[in-house]
This record gives sequence, structure tokens and C-alpha cells, in this order.
Amino acid sequence: MSVTAATGFSAAGIAAGLKSADAEGHAPRDVALVLNHGPDKHAAAVFTTNRVAAAPVLWSQQAITDGRADAVVLNSGGANACTGAPGFADTHQTAEVVAEKLQATGADVSAGDVLVCSTGLIGVRLDMPALLTGIDAAVGQLEPAETAGHRAAQAIMTTDSVMKVSTATGADFTIGGMAKGAGMLAPGMATMLSVLTTDAVIAQPDLDAALREAVRLSFNRADSDGCMSTNDTVIAMASGAHPEADPSGVDLSEFQAALNQVCQDLATQLIADAEGAHHEIAISTINAATEEQAETAGRSVARSNLFKTAIFGQDPNWGRILSAVGTTDVDFDPSTIDVSVNGVWICRAGGIGDDRDLVDLSGRHVKVVIDLKAGAAEATILTNDLTHDYVHENSAYSS
Repeated sequence: MSVTAATGFSAAGIAAGLKSADAEGHAPRDVALVLNHGPDKHAAAVFTTNRVAAAPVLWSQQAITDGRADAVVLNSGGANACTGAPGFADTHQTAEVVAEKLQATGADVSAGDVLVCSTGLIGVRLDMPALLTGIDAAVGQLEPAETAGHRAAQAIMTTDSVMKVSTATGADFTIGGMAKGAGMLAPGMATMLSVLTTDAVIAQPDLDAALREAVRLSFNRADSDGCMSTNDTVIAMASGAHPEADPSGVDLSEFQAALNQVCQDLATQLIADAEGAHHEIAISTINAATEEQAETAGRSVARSNLFKTAIFGQDPNWGRILSAVGTTDVDFDPSTIDVSVNGVWICRAGGIGDDRDLVDLSGRHVKVVIDLKAGAAEATILTNDLTHDYVHENSAYSS
């Protein structure tokens, strides 16, 4: 379960000293590298729509325009965001050094095909000597082993408590992925950093279309705290190296389903590890006029601090759900809407339903269903409750 699950990829994750040592004095991993050995070097990416985009985002947006990526280098311990021209120069130098070090091993890599991702504190320049030394070490530790993929996933963690990895397989392909994210999780493309790898034989335009659809259905429906990052990036790379790959190309519908599965799994892991969360909440809006309206209604609830604090307090306050939906312009009749929480229909026809005391919110998982009775479309938004721990952690973390 890692970015090395697919044939044709190697990875590394090392400690470069960008992050402080833990309480036991251990230096955490903070630089990751993923290399595509080919034969194909197809790539696609989706980036944050935050107008204050970090230097690595600006660099990678340019680098991916030709649909190729040979390698991705990622660091935690610093976002390299809001650092101006010097920060962009740092990103450029990072890509140049990655290419130089990989070329020394015989790899055919150019700086223009190295994508860069960073995560951590905004508004602080990276410790470039430490990062560049770390890149050299990471190149020397590249391996196709699963353990190497796991080390890479650990190296991109910031406030994450666990690494996030996932895989899926098809008849002639494997997809592997890693992600990081625990706070500043709100859609605007993808809500975190993620690298996805596949050994499928797939044309670059098809890979791009598949990635965008998978992101739409997964990362763009993970909404923890309504705060969009400056660094959000999701990258997919295809090596075409599966030993049983059909030269004519992968079955696109099968590939799409598998990519959706990996992205949905990673998005679910992000919400499960959200900062301070006690409850993981799935808000499903059904019988909406359109899928977009279903998503809008669900997101209005996910963004409601009143709703999120109610769930934290184990209070099935369905009035807060209705009031949130009522702020939207989606099609519904307030006198017919139904709402259930963990299987109990506590709101029927816009009024009092079954006994709210029947709702059990003692467990970690919460399922909210909003029946708009306006059509046949549906969508699910993933979120979490708002807790004392979230406030404490984000009051102590400078960003």
C-alpha cells in the first residue's frame, strides 16, 4: 500500500532536519522523492484555486503543462508560501538539484519535468542547505520497495498523526497513492498534498480527465474546517510498466473506478485524521434536483460550526441542519424535507420526526441523510466535528 505499489516507480523518505526533533530526540522524516522510471512519463495534476498560491504550486503548474513528470520532490517543515521571488527561486533550485542528482545516477530527468510540493508554515523561507542535502540523501535511498513508499508517506506529514496510503488493482494495472492533510481541509481542488502512481498504459489526456473526475468525487468533497490551503496539489503519474499491460491501453472505465476508489479512500483517511476530531461525519444529500445542488446542500451543513459543535456534544440538533440547508439556493420545499442521523429520521416533512433520543452519537462515525425530495441526484460530503482539541491545536500552530 504505497506509491511504489505500481511497477516502474521508486521512492524515498528521509530526515533532512527541516522539522524539529520529537520529544525523544528523533528527527522526523521531512523530504520525500518519487521517481517514475517509465517507459511512459505521463502525468497530470490538480492544484489549489487559492489566489495566494505557494511557490511550489506556481512552479509545478508550469512544469506540468507538457503532460510529463519524471519525478516529484516533496518536503514538510515549510510551505514556501508567501515568500515572493526568493521563494520561487528556491523552488527552481530544488527542481534543478533533483534533476542533477538523478542524472548522476543515469536517470533521464530534466528540471522542467520535476514537480515540487511543500507543506508546513506559511511565510517562512525554507532551510535550503538542509533541503538540498536531504535531496542528495533521498536520491541515494530510492527503492521500489513498499517500505520506501511508506517512508515517503511519513515524510510529508505535518500535523498528521498517521500516514495515509492506498492502492487498487485492475486486470492490467495497479494504482498506488499517498496523501497528507489534517487541517486547512476545504475544497478548491484537492485539500492537501497527494501523489498517485500507476503502471497503466494510458494516454496523458485520459489520465488528466480521470484524475479530475476522481478529485471531484473525493478530495473536493472532503471539507474539514472550511479553510483552503495555499499549497494543495494532487499529482498522478503513469509509467506504462505493468508486465501484463495491453499496448493498446487500459480499460478506461475500470481505471476510473479504481482511481476513484484510491482517492476516496485517501479522502476518508484525511477526515479521519482531522485535527482534534472526535467524529467522522458523512453528510449525504439525496433526491436533489442536480448533483451540484446535492453537493451544495451537504457542504452548507459541513461548514456549519453550530452543527459541528452539536455533533461534538453528541446532540442530534436537526434544526441546525435545516437552517444550514435553508441558506442555500438549492431546490426544495421546506415543508417536505426529511433528515436522519445515524438511521433515525428525527425530522419528517420539515418538522418533528422520530424521538431524537434514539440517535446514538457515542461512536466515531456519524451518517447524516438529507432528503430534499426535489429530484433523483445525490452527493456525499465528508467532514468532522469541531472540538476543543481543534481550537487548542490551531491556536498553538502558527500558520
